[in-house]
Amino acid sequence: MDQKRELSSIDLAALVTELNRYEGAKVDKAYLYDDDLLRLKLRDFDRGRVELMIEVGDTKRAHVADAEHVADAPGRPPNFAKMLRNRMSGADFAGVEQYEFDRILTFEFEREDENTTLVAELFGQGNVAALDETGEVVGSLSTVRLKSRTVAPGSQYEYPASRLNPLDVSLGGFKRHMRESDSDVVRTLATQLNLGGLYAEEVCTRAGVEKETPIDEATDDQLRALHEALERIGDRLRSGDIDPRVYEEQLGGEGGGSDADRDPRVVDVTPFPLSEHEGLPSVGFDSFNAAVDEYFYRLGGEETDAGEAPADASASRPEFEEEIAKQERIIEQQQGAIEGFEEQAEAERQRAELLYANYDLVDEVLSTVRDARENEVPWDEIAETLDAGAERGIPAAEAVVDVDGGEGTVTVGLDAESDDDGDSVRIELNADDGVEVNADRLYREAKRIEGKKEGAMEAIESTRRELEAVKERKAEWEAKEAADDETGGGDGADGGDGDEEEYETDWLSRPSVPIRSPDDWYDRFRWFHTSTGYLVIGGRNADQNEELVKKYMGKHDRFFHTQAHGGPVTLLKASGPSESADPVDFAEETLREAAQFAVSYSSDWKDGRGAGDAYMVEPDQVSKTPESGEYIEKGSFVIRGDRTYFEDVPCRIAVGVQCEPVTQAIGGPPSAIVDRAATSVTFEPGMYAQNDAAMMAYRTLKERFADQSFVRKVASADQLQEFIPAGGSDIVD
Repeated sequence: MDQKRELSSIDLAALVTELNRYEGAKVDKAYLYDDDLLRLKLRDFDRGRVELMIEVGDTKRAHVADAEHVADAPGRPPNFAKMLRNRMSGADFAGVEQYEFDRILTFEFEREDENTTLVAELFGQGNVAALDETGEVVGSLSTVRLKSRTVAPGSQYEYPASRLNPLDVSLGGFKRHMRESDSDVVRTLATQLNLGGLYAEEVCTRAGVEKETPIDEATDDQLRALHEALERIGDRLRSGDIDPRVYEEQLGGEGGGSDADRDPRVVDVTPFPLSEHEGLPSVGFDSFNAAVDEYFYRLGGEETDAGEAPADASASRPEFEEEIAKQERIIEQQQGAIEGFEEQAEAERQRAELLYANYDLVDEVLSTVRDARENEVPWDEIAETLDAGAERGIPAAEAVVDVDGGEGTVTVGLDAESDDDGDSVRIELNADDGVEVNADRLYREAKRIEGKKEGAMEAIESTRRELEAVKERKAEWEAKEAADDETGGGDGADGGDGDEEEYETDWLSRPSVPIRSPDDWYDRFRWFHTSTGYLVIGGRNADQNEELVKKYMGKHDRFFHTQAHGGPVTLLKASGPSESADPVDFAEETLREAAQFAVSYSSDWKDGRGAGDAYMVEPDQVSKTPESGEYIEKGSFVIRGDRTYFEDVPCRIAVGVQCEPVTQAIGGPPSAIVDRAATSVTFEPGMYAQNDAAMMAYRTLKERFADQSFVRKVASADQLQEFIPAGGSDIVD
């Protein structure tokens, strides 16, 4: 008898009730084994440690496991697991539901800042998708793009088409569905009524109806008996009246062969005894969850025992080629999604740049329309006037291809220099806004699309790492085989040094740089990591200055500010926001880097000074309480007590591209950035405006990489500008 490898819809219906008993348990961590087994470690007030296992590969299951049945945590977590940790650590398990009668479980997790939904698809190829509160996919194990549905980062999650629930269907509906079939009773129950083969046979046995009875020969009494058998199963599941069983089968035995002495193997797990398994020995359990856990634990152990190396070692060779082909197919699908987002974002940027390239012409169009509207000229008349102007060869009128009075928009067609086919690019403009506002709207749309791309890039990098891991395992296997052949079966070569080379990669020369996007809580502030590894954060405005002191300043941190007015609040952090900290004896180098950060993003830079002074105090010296009769502006603070001064600190920052362990734009004091970045550019106060300096840096950095598209993705001019001080700047040779 074949061993069960996937839970059925009836199994999941029985499990949901038991899993909901863990409501309120808090998530500690998420782990991902291989590419298909997700483990969520939770803590329950009454039960202690809770291990929720979701597997969606060749084996498909979801249940809470005994701690002794859980394998040791894997090594460095892939991005999907890291994303779940960021979103779900500390979240409360709020419950689980089965989607209709499908093999889909929807787990809900709630946290103060954000809620997360995990959808486990336990059918077909299997998948797990993490959704935000709006139902948008944040990340998924696999990207799915079908005509019927899409599961991809940035898209709204789509459930499969609805399935009939045979446990809820009325007698009339049941008869109608059965009568529409041209097959026999058991096949119709299995397929049209979605019961699957085993439970279709069980219903027939309980109803006393011959399984192979043709539908057109089945009587109304037989159909009624089948429906009543279904109802009894449904009532039993809903009431929780279950009697879980793990069924076993003894291999061989009759002929006294070697299999006769082996332990019985597991073949099925069910929420109640089945007539179809009447001849099989079974083991009872107090809960269905415990039965499922025991079944799959024993199933995995039996497969491991069966997979021990036989005399012919080549017979146990893993299917590396098949796994490599699978990962490559997934990457191809994910790449298609990323390219789509890239094309959309690039198109929006091109439109914005075209507006600036044709500034005078576009401004004339918009001014003409605005003047006409201010004089209450109807939209139809405006369109007619522009058509007449186009016939007379007026360039601005010729550029207009459509006027929509209902939306208040004007569409222009502008020629792109790179467009070889001669077609103009159509751009819809808001007639009430100027050129700059319309262009800014297009730039914002490009950023929004690029944001949707982040989840897709995270997924593809996770898959690429899995692919590299498979290739490495294949190479290690082949090297060991070769060593065994040479030595007659020795220990083989030790490949343990390979990981060391990862940090010595020549990223600039690589034709393709994998993207590993970070998701850090401090990204919205100014920030950098010191050369000794400590985080420094600064406010971008008065609101952020207030927030940093009130919410993020710990008692062992250091507070920095400049002597000059108009500097940011700067915190040298002793720990993360949710971590306990001990007193830290910061190195002088670390303190000076924090001081340089404070000076470089202050009015000293904006005023073109080459250096400035900063001071440092303890957090308990910082107060919002002014002296009597005085007033403190928003974002300002009163400092009491002695200060430690840093004089003539150079105004200088570097911006660069970090490639390991994550890929991102970084910026800050050169001594902290140069060694951490694959390449960087250093600035001092000068003549180029902030956006122009960012573009200069982007072009310089991009030219240094063989994979120039990588720089565009992780360190565009917009992203680099976040690290360049306001005011004029020059590149330091």
